[in-house]
Amino acid sequence: MSAYGFAHLRSRRHHPDILEYLERIQATLDPFDGHFLVHGAPAEVLEGEWPGSMVLIEFPDLQAARAWYASPAYQAIRRLRSDHIEGDLLLVEGVGPAYDPRERAAKLQAQAEAAR
Repeated sequence: MSAYGFAHLRSRRHHPDILEYLERIQATLDPFDGHFLVHGAPAEVLEGEWPGSMVLIEFPDLQAARAWYASPAYQAIRRLRSDHIEGDLLLVEGVGPAYDPRERAAKLQAQAEAAR
């Protein structure tokens, strides 16, 4: 099941380290079949607030995403980003093509009833 690295970048400082990070990050993703789906494009905010920008990277599975983040290659460049951009980074497993939110609703309903 696909997994995603999601970053919410709240503030950016243009710095030469950021350019180096951008030049080097794809080489860290390649061994783990990671690829960018979203990379800093402007977001159209429909509800709430969204300060900053987002990055979304897809991996074949959560194991590959974790291995990428822990890899020596990524750890060697991580500070090039984290020293100059305030934000959050998380890994999350996706849902498959057969996902049905009604099943999730039924499971939550059953849990709520069991808790009564």
